[in-house]
Amino acid sequence: MSANSVVIVGGGMAGIGAALSCARLGIRSVLVSECEWLGGQVSSQAIPPDEHPWIEFAGCTHSYRTFRNNVRTFYTEHYPLTADARSARLLNPGGGNIGPLSHEPFVAEIVIEQMLAPWRSRGLIEIIRDARVVRADTTGDRVDSVTVELLDGTQREISGGYYIDATDLGDLIDAARIEHVVGAESQSQTGEPHALPGDPDPTDQQAITWALALRLSPDTDNIIERPTSYDFWRSYQPDFWPGPLLGWEVSDYVTHEPRHRPLFVTAPGPTGIRYDLWHARRVLAAENMDGDWTSDNTIAAWPMMDYMRLPLVGGDPEHRETALDEAREFTRSFLYWMQTEAPRHDGGVGYPELRPHTEITGTADGLAKRPYIREGRRIAALFTVAEQHIGVAARNGFDSAEHFDDSVGIGAYRMDLHPSTSGRNTLDLDTYPFQIPLGSLIPVRVRNVLAAGKTMGTTHLTNGAYRVHPVEWSAGEASGAVAAFCLGAGVEPAELRAKAELIADLQSLLTTRLGIDLEWPDFGPLTPTHRFGYVPTTSS
Repeated sequence: MSANSVVIVGGGMAGIGAALSCARLGIRSVLVSECEWLGGQVSSQAIPPDEHPWIEFAGCTHSYRTFRNNVRTFYTEHYPLTADARSARLLNPGGGNIGPLSHEPFVAEIVIEQMLAPWRSRGLIEIIRDARVVRADTTGDRVDSVTVELLDGTQREISGGYYIDATDLGDLIDAARIEHVVGAESQSQTGEPHALPGDPDPTDQQAITWALALRLSPDTDNIIERPTSYDFWRSYQPDFWPGPLLGWEVSDYVTHEPRHRPLFVTAPGPTGIRYDLWHARRVLAAENMDGDWTSDNTIAAWPMMDYMRLPLVGGDPEHRETALDEAREFTRSFLYWMQTEAPRHDGGVGYPELRPHTEITGTADGLAKRPYIREGRRIAALFTVAEQHIGVAARNGFDSAEHFDDSVGIGAYRMDLHPSTSGRNTLDLDTYPFQIPLGSLIPVRVRNVLAAGKTMGTTHLTNGAYRVHPVEWSAGEASGAVAAFCLGAGVEPAELRAKAELIADLQSLLTTRLGIDLEWPDFGPLTPTHRFGYVPTTSS
């Protein structure tokens, strides 16, 4: 590759956004994906979109809205929808109550491939799949090349003018020895009211979840082989949890009060929504289909499925592999428990009719191809977004998030922290809709690397708001655009941020060429009503 190109490490939402913005601005990129499926959390990790309540009319980029529209179009063109579903103004294929566009993971992968196809045909995007970074060569404060290893053990060295770390764990950050933060900071470091009161804790990392696709096959026995560690997980109970994790009792994310979350409830709640586990991340509703459609398809990625025993970052490679192996075994154990021992909604015991849905995950066991990773290494950035910039309680006296003159995008989500590997319970804080500041994408030292998504300059707390699908995509788009702008203007990102006239030029490019909003309308905060189930909000 030439110096007038970009190397993007990470094939998730941030990586896709970065590759698309580079291509639309005429810059060639190589996208290195750890998985054969592109899309990360929405596809290979099997997590349908977590989105804010204004997503249908505001608060996302043009290309992310294109992705959403294309998902709906895919269903209307290829699925036998009922007349009601086909005529719905805003089709929700699964009707999941987590968000307004719950769809199957393999559909997301197909749609993303379709979006990338014309740019690949023109030679502006090259994709390297099933590859991981094994080395980064540097000279001073610049990265010269990265070396990736493929499944067959062969290696390839790739170089470019700029490098973007769009991975979940910060793989490029680690390989290039770029200054970064892991885990939870202390109050003395960040000034955040909800940061740790004592010392920072690098082992305080959000739980991961290895999602599982399920459908129902009535009057059949689909019980999997008993997992070897089932007895361990059957009795495993964190100190802060109201019972064993293999159970229907969970700790409420906001109040920490015990909460009963069964697989099915016999009747909808007062709002008409079924707040059971089956309907939470249902990705295809049988009621939306004509013909002999016997079962919904749903994704099991539920509170009691959070794996929190060992952190992924900070130990040796064997430590990480142990954590991943245990997370898979934990999910299998939860499935086995549901099939054999779980109290049923109709008074029986066990749901043997639960069948892993291998077709929509592309795996032999119905588990997602990759785990859903909520946080990893975060760059030491020129600017770090902290709780006092977006948190409602931390911004007493203000009615909006901090305004950033160098905004390169927007997002919205609560500061949603799942249980941690240090033994801490959930933390779920109100936020205002927020901006993505340019400074949060730029490392303090390295001159030709940008961060995107989970690697950007957030704290442990604010990462909980910036980590979700549309924000990760937006941050990736911004990083790709910054790299393209810097290549065209002959400036480096830190120089760009230091000059108001260059920031204005970049922001004009973002808004006019890429359709990226930089400011929010006057919307209110994200409150606990948005936490359990999607609460639609209209522009009126």
